[in-house]
Parts: sequence; C-alpha cells; structure tokens
Amino acid sequence: MSPKKEDGPNKRPLSCDFPTDSEMSDSSPFKMRFVHLDLKGAPPKVSYLSEIFPLFRALGANGLLIEYEDTFPYEGPLRLLRAPHAYSPAEVTEVLRLAAAHELEVVPLVQTFGHMEFVLKHEALAHLREVALFPNTLNPHEAESLALVGAMVDQVLELHPGARWLHVGCDEVYYLGEGEASRQWLQQEQNTTATLCLSHMKAVASHVRARHPATTPLVWDDMLRDIPEDQLSASGVPQLVEPVLWDYGADLDVQGKALLMEKYRKCGFPGCGPPVAAQGRKDTLQGIVLTGWQRYDHFSVLFAPARRLRGGRAGTRAEPAGDLGLEIAGVTSEGTGSFPGSDILALVMQVSLHLRSSVDEMLQRDRYVTGWFSHYHRRRKLIHPVMIQHIQPQALSLLGRWSALTQELAAALHRVFPEGAVEEWLQENVHPSLGQLQALLQDLEAASPPPPPAGPDTGQGP
Repeated sequence: MSPKKEDGPNKRPLSCDFPTDSEMSDSSPFKMRFVHLDLKGAPPKVSYLSEIFPLFRALGANGLLIEYEDTFPYEGPLRLLRAPHAYSPAEVTEVLRLAAAHELEVVPLVQTFGHMEFVLKHEALAHLREVALFPNTLNPHEAESLALVGAMVDQVLELHPGARWLHVGCDEVYYLGEGEASRQWLQQEQNTTATLCLSHMKAVASHVRARHPATTPLVWDDMLRDIPEDQLSASGVPQLVEPVLWDYGADLDVQGKALLMEKYRKCGFPGCGPPVAAQGRKDTLQGIVLTGWQRYDHFSVLFAPARRLRGGRAGTRAEPAGDLGLEIAGVTSEGTGSFPGSDILALVMQVSLHLRSSVDEMLQRDRYVTGWFSHYHRRRKLIHPVMIQHIQPQALSLLGRWSALTQELAAALHRVFPEGAVEEWLQENVHPSLGQLQALLQDLEAASPPPPPAGPDTGQGP
C-alpha cells in the first residue's frame, strides 16, 4: 500500500462529540476549538509556548491537541523512545499549567497503530512491526504490541491527570494485513483487514476505558470510512471511541461529510449526525481542530513552506490576520507581522523566497559565470584573469549578505527551538545554497593565476 495522496500537513478534522462549554461564544458553530501542536518536528521551547498560548486564546481557541511522539518523557523500558530534545516531566507539567492559565483544555495524542515509526524504528522493538521491513504499523497479533501501547498510554495520562480525552490516532495504518501473521490469519474465511483493524482499536480503547474510566478515547476516522455499517455496529468500537473526521480538501464536501456522520450515527457513535443547521442540527458539529504537521512522518524533513497566507473567502472571519499584524490579502515577501515568532517568519520567508533563486541567478544566468567560468572551466581551473574581477566581488557580496541573515535567523530559531531542529532546518534550507557560493569562490581562488614575480632587487635607488 502506498502513502495516501492526501497525506500532508493540512488535515482538517471535525470532532463528532465534544461536550458543551457554556462559557464559549455563540458566534462560532464549534463549542470546542482546538489547535494541534505536532511536536515530532521542531518542538517549541516552553518559554515560547508561554508567549503563544495567550494568542491562541485571543484568537478564539479553547483547547490544544498535543501530539508528543518522541518528545514525551517516557520512563523505564520506554525511555528509549525519548528524543534528545524531549521535554522533561517538569516541562510537561509547566505546559499544562500554562494551558490552564489561558483556559486551553489539553487533549494528548498518542499513536497506537499506524504512524509508529518513532517506536518501531528501534531495534529492540522492531519485532513488533506488522511488516518486518517497515516501521509504520504495529503488529496487532502480538500480545506484546497491546502491552506496549498500553504502557505508553498509561505514562502519558499519568502526566495528564484529569484529561477528559485521549486521542489514540489509528489513522493511515499502512501495510495492515500484509505481515506474515496477518496473511495467515486472513486465510480464514471470516477474517478481513477491517476486522483486524477494529479488533485492535477495540483493544486499545478498552484499555483506556478500563484503566482511565474518566477519559474518552478519540480516533481519526479514515480507517472506519469504508467499513460496512453492520460490521462497524457489531464491532463494539462505536461504544468505546469518538471519531474525529478529517479532510484535506480546499473545498469541504459538506454533503459527503453529512452522509458519513449519519453513517456513524447509525452505527452507534454518540453525537454524530448531519451538519445541517437549517434542520435544527446546529449542535452536531461540536468541535474543530486546526492541524498542522511539522513533518509528513517521523523520517521526513521539516516543512519549509513559502506559501502566502491569504484571507478567507467572503463570509468567513478574517479578523485574526489583523491581530497578527498581517495584511488581510496576504503576507508580504518579508513576512512582516507582530506576533511571537514573527521575526522567524520574516527571515524564513526571505530565505524560502529569495536565497536559492538569488544563488541560481548568479550561477546559472550571470553571463560572466556561464560564459567564462562554467563547470568545464572550473574542473580545469581555467579563467581569464579579468573575469575574476567581474565574478568574485559579486559572489563575496552575495555570500556576505546571506551569511549575515543566516546568523540572524539561527539566533531567532534558537530562542524558540532546540539545537537539533535548528541545525536540521538550516542544513536543509540554507547551507546547500551557501555551499554553492563558497565552492564558486574556492574554485575562483584555485583558478586564479599566481601573482607575477617581483623584479630583481638591485639595491640601487631610482
């Protein structure tokens, strides 16, 4: 199975059944408005979260969906899951304190089926892979698999006392049914991959309900969509979890989502129904999560978007852009703004939009470089001396300008992100272009003719 075409950073989920909060404004159709924090990419320092949480609240959010992955401070046998930049238990506690201070309810997210690369990449746990070669998916046939995710769930909820929900993921369970144990199991006529998926979901959800009865499990809904109603109803899963619908479409298929929610309602999931306000069902869409992934998956690069931020269509609220100090029609190429981290946005936009293009302009379109110092000339250290005077000052100027901006960007990034994340982003997005300029200057130096020898010193004056 190949990764889904829609896999990417803008999953837009709709939760079926969040509780009423009488303090929320009636201006929004969603009682719960969550911001997703994906920490597997570049987890912000707690000091930065203390700056950004008030902004989330001011813009109308009242909750956080925190996806820790390898940044959670797992202990004991699970300690190997920790990344070098993982939060400490004290830092997690401080994040929760800051969230509560700004009236942001926290829902932790723990992947328990698919997207398990951060767990199954470790040699000590590789035997729990569904397919031996790939660390994406957990083998649901192994009792040790359920024990593993149960231990992860327990440790996360221990540091989140009183959490009303726990998101257990279960989306994009690639290669399910393709492992050797699954192939043998599927040879029995009554067994299907849908049965296998529902069985594991039920086991995980049952663990949460039994060990943490005050906590309701949430799941992404994509693995449920194509399962027949009768099979879904009979599985027992609808009585244990609440589905969170997600969609990447630029134009949301409201009718399609209405039909899907009606299907879930018929199957027994609580609170799901068609989102048609005209029929008096205004309360069926209880919550929304604004999601943004920092990586496609655990092994992919950090995102470095250079997209313009545009205002909403007619009839949508665009006022928050003003609160961020951004132009309503879009961010300028310099990424101006006044929110916490706006200096990083401005610098990243400059790099993303102009660094590579300015270097390419010189290396591929400058007539002195392409005409007198091509790759052919550079390999053979051939150049007309006068051309050095045309090329070298421009290359030095360009390198100096971008090196200075890179130092400024690195300092800004270090205030927000751990060292490893800063190093990765710069190596992926800055160093290749700077390296091209440095290589050009080195080749110029190597091709430069030696200075003419000094004339003989006769010791006589003029």
